[in-house]
Amino acid sequence: MEDSLDVAIIGSGINSLVAAAELALAGKRVCVIERSDRLGGFIQSAERTLPGFIHDSFSSWHPLFVSGSAYGVLGKELHARGLEYCNTSGPVTASVAADPATGAHRVIIAQRDPAETAAAFKASGDQAAYMAMLDDLGRNAGTVFGAFGAELRSFGEVAKIAFGAVRRGRFSGTEAFVRDSVMSGRNYTRSRFDGWEADQLWSPWLLHAGLSPDQATGGVMLPVMAMSMHSFGLPIVKGGASKFVAAFESLLRDNGARIMLGVEAEEILVAGGSVAGVKTPQGVVSAKTVLANVSPQALYLQLLRQPPAGTADAAEHYQNGRGAMQIHLALDKPVEWLDPRLNEVPLVHISNGSDSTGIACAQAEAGLLPSEPTVVVGQQYVLDPTRAPTGKATLWLQLQEVPFSPVGDAAGELSVAEGWTDQLKQGYLERVLDRLEQFAPGTRATVLASDILAPTDLLSANPNAVNGDPYGGSAELFQNLLWRPFPAAAGHQTAVDGLWHIGASTHPGPGLSGGSGHLVAQKLTAPPSRFSRIQAALKPSKR
Repeated sequence: MEDSLDVAIIGSGINSLVAAAELALAGKRVCVIERSDRLGGFIQSAERTLPGFIHDSFSSWHPLFVSGSAYGVLGKELHARGLEYCNTSGPVTASVAADPATGAHRVIIAQRDPAETAAAFKASGDQAAYMAMLDDLGRNAGTVFGAFGAELRSFGEVAKIAFGAVRRGRFSGTEAFVRDSVMSGRNYTRSRFDGWEADQLWSPWLLHAGLSPDQATGGVMLPVMAMSMHSFGLPIVKGGASKFVAAFESLLRDNGARIMLGVEAEEILVAGGSVAGVKTPQGVVSAKTVLANVSPQALYLQLLRQPPAGTADAAEHYQNGRGAMQIHLALDKPVEWLDPRLNEVPLVHISNGSDSTGIACAQAEAGLLPSEPTVVVGQQYVLDPTRAPTGKATLWLQLQEVPFSPVGDAAGELSVAEGWTDQLKQGYLERVLDRLEQFAPGTRATVLASDILAPTDLLSANPNAVNGDPYGGSAELFQNLLWRPFPAAAGHQTAVDGLWHIGASTHPGPGLSGGSGHLVAQKLTAPPSRFSRIQAALKPSKR
């Protein structure tokens, strides 16, 4: 189509936007190829219900982005182009449930101040245990966050993290910390706390990392979630998530990046073992480097006609996680919770912690609609009143324990024989509203309009959400960290010279940190090391 570019990027989710922006700022000639008519992947806002009600269609909360390395590089540029965050200095998140023994309502709220949060824990010793949990992570933060931002199959990078830990004197207690890290969230809270508060507050947050309370590595992700929110709150984009994408688009265009919307990547072209570009219906985009922000299935079963040995079979058996569902409501007035403190909390989980969330996850894994789903209640209007007309409100309800192809209903009430029909969507909405009504009675009567995105709708909106999984594949330990997406293709640099794999299905996994895009962009813009120069000199010529 034109002279060869430096980098072609397939897809435009958070990792693509981060990589494209960093590369363009470094002077690289970049092209972003996106099948949709807009940039952003699962980052979008729109009037999904009624005029004047702005809903974040998919993702919404940005603590991982503002706390990450990509924001450190790009934040100033994005804010100069209109990005503005709304955040809280008080209550951040909460969880509400009925006590399984008495039926009385249990509410626990996380404040920005961890000591204020811990003060609400009633069991003897739990307040000190909570502060100790955060202190343990703080002492090991360099190692933990270093691992999230490194190629774990690179001996040099892993050694650098290890040597850093030695310099900081952090090897004392390392075995205990590693042991705790690979625990499930349920076992982690059981081992540290006598009361229910920490488990009820933070175990539901593991769903946002693609985990259940009973899956390994919850022992590190749970305190990471807690520390992130105590430190950075729950920022949302003022005016809606699409303004975040608009800031990126402005940055890209200002720096000469080419953006191709409504264009499908049909094939990654390879010549002599090296990437040559991307074939599209509009012609070939020639590039020396290609970043593919796609699922492993798409990369190794569709885009590469001759995939590296072992990758096609591994991609075919790659395991996706549970499906998810988004429900958007326009309300005649803000929610009035029985516990009025919740009226000011940006995000509330309806869950008693590992127990109810664990049961719902197990039911969804078995193909059943959960009888008591964990309901994520996003009250963005608490932070950003511009999201709804004066006196009105929006609700962002997320369900992360939903089967893509349900085989039954755990409650025995809803027919799933025809899959996710409009009737089934409405039926499940009523179940979700029933859960909400227990703790905020009268909410159903204030609903003016609704918009429901079932797992099948998520897949239609984004092909990376295979089986309705928005987290790029199961994040269980066998498919995470050192083994993401799978051993035959772990690491972002593939066996095809010049081809890199980024996105939620690659390390460090799902979330809005932009971690994989940043990591690869940094590698592509870093000056060559002495070792890489020696390698290049010794590499046989292809001529």
